[in-house]
Amino acid sequence: MTLGKIFVFWVPLAATWLMMSTEGPFLSAIIARLPDAKFNLAAYGVAFAFALLVESPIIMIMSAATKLVENGKAYVKLRNFTNVMNGGVTLGMLIALYPPFFNWVAYKVIHLPTEVATLTYWAFVVLLPWPGAIGYRRFYHGVLIRNDSTRLVAYGTVIRLSSMVITALLLYYFTKLPGAIIGTSALSAGVVGEAIASRFMAHRLVQELMADYHSPQSETFDLSYAEIFKFYYPLALTPMISMGTHPMVTFFLGQGRFPIESLAVFPVIHSLTFIFRSLGLSFMEVVVAISGRGAENRIPLRNFMIILAVSASLGLGLIAFTPAAEFWYYTISGLSPELTAFALLPTQVFLLLPALSVLMSYQRGVLVNARSTLPLTWAIIVEVGCIFFVLSVLIFSFNWIGAVAAATALIAGRSLANIYLAPPYLRAMRDTPAIEQMSK
Repeated sequence: MTLGKIFVFWVPLAATWLMMSTEGPFLSAIIARLPDAKFNLAAYGVAFAFALLVESPIIMIMSAATKLVENGKAYVKLRNFTNVMNGGVTLGMLIALYPPFFNWVAYKVIHLPTEVATLTYWAFVVLLPWPGAIGYRRFYHGVLIRNDSTRLVAYGTVIRLSSMVITALLLYYFTKLPGAIIGTSALSAGVVGEAIASRFMAHRLVQELMADYHSPQSETFDLSYAEIFKFYYPLALTPMISMGTHPMVTFFLGQGRFPIESLAVFPVIHSLTFIFRSLGLSFMEVVVAISGRGAENRIPLRNFMIILAVSASLGLGLIAFTPAAEFWYYTISGLSPELTAFALLPTQVFLLLPALSVLMSYQRGVLVNARSTLPLTWAIIVEVGCIFFVLSVLIFSFNWIGAVAAATALIAGRSLANIYLAPPYLRAMRDTPAIEQMSK
């Protein structure tokens, strides 16, 4: 496995994440051009945040499929497990839509205005297919990635974006639906279209796996549901716990100096850094797929990780420390000159975050390949705990500007999580050859 082959394997996955990062800005622009934009943008944001929280247990099923679908028996077991998980997250959506429960959250917990709460409820109804479709397509994406078909994953994302854009534009021009409903309808149409496409794209692989499943000469290696659960539940907990970071950071932004300015610029800064962090997010499945093919691939993967980490942070630095930052925030993002100047220092503090995200994906990929997933959950607990501690100290003891304190805390939390994962990562690197031999 050469650096060039790893690059070819990785590029479609990176393109997938980059394409998905355009969904939010596009739909926000549509909603902002419709009546009652303020209420609808708020409702769309709340409904989408709820949907992300409900879907969080199923997000990591792609990594599980990339690692575990080694033969027909494993495919059938993990497919059944995924179907149960999809049913569970859909049930979670239905429970959240139960009016007494929804009203309690909307009015008592979040204190939404009536106009926003009503729009949020119906936008959430439209998102009902969202979590199950996400789990379905991520399972088959894992099957595709394991079999070197990352290009098809990118094609599926093109279908998702096309379905989303077409739905949004048709509803925008030919209906009088509220903007929040148009936005969530477009999201649902996109993920359902991608889910269907992923199954068709994996059809040949599924046929081969089912033929292996029914063959008398099928490999004897099999997974029990208990083993799948033991492997997967730490993966499921990881995004569920990390979901708490965003509301926590938002709270502290409002407590520091210049709270309005910090709350205004931080989402814009986050969207910029996400472009470069997505390069790392797309790397985890690459590590899982390639590191499982032999210890000889470790050095090329490590070298690619180093190149990718340096490139990702360098790319952000070329914006953060040059006039390109003013162009991005003022000309492209539409911030005022004052907010543009305000956003520069937090952006510069974020310089190392893309590199740390690449390192995190590499460490996670090695641990998933070694079937050592529990450290991933503890790492995110350490990260969130560190973010809370650093924010508390910087905001309440040193009275820092909210946005600068948040950027510093996020860097500190990710760094500590990387350090925490170092010992289990080294153990996995030492023990994985034996695990692979046992599997064979």
